[in-house]
Order: sequence, then structure tokens, then C-alpha cells
Amino acid sequence: MFETVFRGEDLPPAERFDGWRQLVFASHAPTELRTDHADDFDATLRLLELGPVQVSVLTCPSLHSHRTPKLIRQSDPELYHLALAQRGSVAIEQADRQTVLGSGDLTLSTTSRPYLGRLAADQSEAPSGVTLVQALLPRALLPLPADAADRLLAADLPARQGLGALFAQFIARLATDTTRYGPTDASRLGGVALDLAASLVAHHFGADRELPPETHRQTLAVRVHAFIYRHLGDPRLAPDMIAAAHHISSRTLHRIFQSQGTTVSMFIREQRLERARRDLADPTLATRPINAIAIRWGFRRPADFTRAFRTAYGMPPREYRQLALYESSGAPR
Repeated sequence: MFETVFRGEDLPPAERFDGWRQLVFASHAPTELRTDHADDFDATLRLLELGPVQVSVLTCPSLHSHRTPKLIRQSDPELYHLALAQRGSVAIEQADRQTVLGSGDLTLSTTSRPYLGRLAADQSEAPSGVTLVQALLPRALLPLPADAADRLLAADLPARQGLGALFAQFIARLATDTTRYGPTDASRLGGVALDLAASLVAHHFGADRELPPETHRQTLAVRVHAFIYRHLGDPRLAPDMIAAAHHISSRTLHRIFQSQGTTVSMFIREQRLERARRDLADPTLATRPINAIAIRWGFRRPADFTRAFRTAYGMPPREYRQLALYESSGAPR
């Protein structure tokens, strides 16, 4: 995964706005930008390249942006921007519609049409500023008729439940994830982002039939995984429960995991063990009993947890905790 990071603090104050603006031009699209903070522009931009898809995370003071017809004629990367506001407010006007995003809201825009944008910091927050996460999606790769997506421009997209929430959680997680993914993994993550975006747009218009079968399968897999993550602590979590929650057959569910080289039960156990391992290595949870951690992640019997943990990590939970806490303390060997 290729990552570009801009930190305003790395430049002299007078050079920060221009440096940030040039990176935004190169990654998003040329846009007229205006701000009252150009003399000392305290901003950051993190750009993740996931195959043909990019995810950007920007923080900045209040500013106005305008993508004009002239700029579109000069240069158009032909992208959709699916944006998630995380802090401050974001107003976007495009295609004769206008929306104002608050924290946790989603909207869609495109580089191929003029738009006006306003990013406003919430002065009641400390530190003040705007944080915006965006998936930059090539228009040509979104497996939907252009008019279907264009009807969503500058519209409020539901982001508190369903596919909107799933997409928002996915890109928000990518925005904070520091894992170093290889090129193959990065491309797969980009494919998932593209599939989720297409499913979100199609679902909003009831156009699910227009999606290719592979997009349906990928989206279903992501939804199943998200469901498992949310219910890892429930000891009742099992294939029948998962299949019923998604209105699919057990055979369909098992095929999802077979294509990933694993089984439903194995995936659940691996995720539970990984969450337990993290808790055992967390210094803030050092006084929490190991049995309580096991129960938190769905293991009813302490002996079963100990046996599974030893098999997965080569040592019992107590020994692993002692070693992890010793290493995190920085004590000399």
C-alpha cells in the first residue's frame, strides 16, 4: 500500500497552505481554495492508494472550495468522492442540490461537475478544525449507470444503519489503520470499498439488480464479517444465527468462507482469540482476570480458552500476558 502523508508542521507557516493545496490538487482534483488561515495553515492529509481506489483523510481549518467549469475542462480525473464528515461541518452544492454534513454523515460528489464546498470548523471543539474522510472512486469502475449515481450528488446518504453505516465504518477504519498492507491486500481493500460504494448507491435507488454478481458476493461477505465482529462476545454466535440474520442459507454462508480458505467456525474462533490476545497485552487491562477476558470474547469454559490460546500462540494465556506486559514496560532484558 502506497501512503502519502502531509503535515503542515513540517513546513514553515507561510508555505503550509500552498504545499497542502498542491497535494489536494494532485490527489483529488484542481480546485479554487480560499481560507482565512493561509498565513499559518495547520493541516494534515493522509492518502492511501488501494489499487485504483484512494482513501484520503484530511484535517484543516475552515475553507471554501470551488471546482469551476474552466478547471473541469482543463483537468478531470473523473472521480466520485464519497465523503464522511468526522469533525466540523461540510457543506457541498452540486447538481442543483445542497447538503450540510455533520459528524458521521455521508454524501457523494463528482469531479466532473462544478461544485461549491465549505468546510467549517466547530469553534466549540478543541482542537478546532475539520476532519473529512473520502473514498476517491473512478467513475468508470463504479458498476452502475452514470445517471444512477449522479442522481445522488450532494444528497444526504443514510450512514447510521445498513449499507451506509457499513461503508462509513469501513473507510473510517482504513483512515486510522496503521497496518502496512502489501500490494495484493491493498488492491483487495480497494475492491471492497468499490463494491460497498456501488451497493450503497444501488440500494438507495432500489437498483440492486443492476449490480454484477461478484459485487453482491463481496458486499455480502463484508456484511457477514461486520456482523461477526459485532457479536464476538455472544456465546450463541454460530453459522445458523449468522445465516438467519442475513436471510441466506447455511450453504451460501459456508461458500463465502470456503472461497477465503477457511470455515465459519474457524473464522469466529480466530477473531475471538485475537481480541483476547489484544486484551491480555493491554497494560490498562492488567488487573482484569483472564477468565473475564475469555468470557468477554465468547469463551464459556476457561479450559477451552486456555487450550485454544495455547494452540494458536504457543503458550498459555497467563504466560503470554506476563511476557507482553513485561515487554511493553520497557524493562531491560
